This record gives sequence, C-alpha cells and structure tokens, in this order.
Amino acid sequence: MPNGKNRRLVLWIEYDGTEFHGWQIQPGQRTVQSEIESALAQMCGEDIRIIASGRTDAGVHGLRQVAHFDTSTDLEPKKFRLGLNSLLEKDVSIIDSREAKEPFHAQFDAVRKTYRYRILTREGPSALRRSQVWHHSKGLDLARMQEAAGHFVGERDFASFCPEKIGASSTIRKMDRLEVFEVGDEVWVEVTAEGFLRFMVRTIVGTLAEVGRGERSPDSMPEVLKARDRKRAGMRAPAHGLYLVEVEYGSKLPPPEGDGRLEPEGESDGKA
Repeated sequence: MPNGKNRRLVLWIEYDGTEFHGWQIQPGQRTVQSEIESALAQMCGEDIRIIASGRTDAGVHGLRQVAHFDTSTDLEPKKFRLGLNSLLEKDVSIIDSREAKEPFHAQFDAVRKTYRYRILTREGPSALRRSQVWHHSKGLDLARMQEAAGHFVGERDFASFCPEKIGASSTIRKMDRLEVFEVGDEVWVEVTAEGFLRFMVRTIVGTLAEVGRGERSPDSMPEVLKARDRKRAGMRAPAHGLYLVEVEYGSKLPPPEGDGRLEPEGESDGKA
C-alpha cells in the first residue's frame, strides 16, 4: 500500500524484441515500456512512468536494459522483481531490481553502452535463431571486417551512419571499442561508446558486412566517414540481429551479478 514516501527503483530488464514494436510507448502497439508500466500499475495501484537508458527499435533485443521508476509503495525491491515476472509475458523478464541511490536517472546518468550484433555465416538458415541473427549464407571475410572496424574507434563524425534528419544537436560520437570476432558459426560485432545515433550500429554493421563480402575495401572507411553522407555508407542491417548488452553507470550503479547473459564462450544454438 502507498506509504506517502517517494522512492526510486531501478530495474534490469531482458527482452526478446521479436513481438515488440520497440521499447517506447506507441498508441495501439505492444511495446516493452507499456507492458512493464501496465504490470507496475497492477502491483502498485498507481500510475507509473518508467524511464529507460534509451529506446530500442522494433525487433531489437535487450540483455540488460536499465530503467527507473518512482513509486510511493513500500514493497521491497526483490518483490518488484518477483511480482513483475509473475505478471509479464515470457518474452520480457526482470533480471534484478534495486532501490536507487539519490539522485539517479537511467537515461542521463548512463556512462557507456555496449551493443552486440550477431551474423550467422553458415550456408543454411537457422530455424531456431531466425529472429535472433542476420543470416549470410556465403560467409564473411573476418580479417577484412576487423581491419575496417579499426577506423571507427575514437571520436568521429558519424553523419554517414545515421538518417539525414535525426534531430540530434551533433553527429559526433566517441567510440571506445568496436570488435569483430567469430563465435561458433556466427560473426559478432560488439561496440561500446558513450552514446549512439539512431540506426548507427546497424548501419555500421551493414557496411562492415559489405566489406566482409568483398564489395568495399577496409581502407575506404575514412572516406565514408569524412563524406558525412548517408548514401556513402552501406545498408542498414536488420533489427533482429541487434542486442543492447549493457549500460554502465560507474560508481552510481554497480551492475547486477549472475544474470546469465550470453557470452562468447557460452554460445549455444537457439539462445539469445
């Protein structure tokens, strides 16, 4: 029951984005935000707005999305996790819940984010991973992709890798890490940065895939970046191969432990 004391709770959320129309609430559409807010309303008996570290698009998956909400209920953080998981559908799960240190904001206090993109490189498609990977039947040249990836690390203008009209004040972003490596029959592209532009990761992956197929040279990347022209970059990779892996907050919010997220050495067919 409400106790008159305003509290801020933090959630770590895992979801399969296949049946969601993205994170953010949209009229008439099933979204991750709307599902969680509906469940919280049942638990707390009050209207609650949940704020995430950032939105993900339709089809994109979340391994450890972070979000916060304010409530006047006196439920323990653990009970929020248990209660929400009993109310939510099977394609969204609360990994952990915790009372926030004041002040905390899931969006504005984020220090870095890591995304992962998975590309299946075997000849035949996967029935089990069809909504989790981008299938390339002819394989990709890993060394060429790795060479091209090196040109993106550092502070760069990524105007060529986002829509022309995005509403951002600047298209300059600092990329801390961009790695391309094999995991079984998949190629994974992992990228860490302070922030991203819309469709930036998927467009980088699409461009790297063209390099891997021999359609572009690895050393053409500086020219594409310099052009600041979306037409100079490659295709946008499909949404269903993309995962929000982690959001970092430094000392403000240590990550949860033992959440079972997928790592390279733990890869197995059919898991996301």
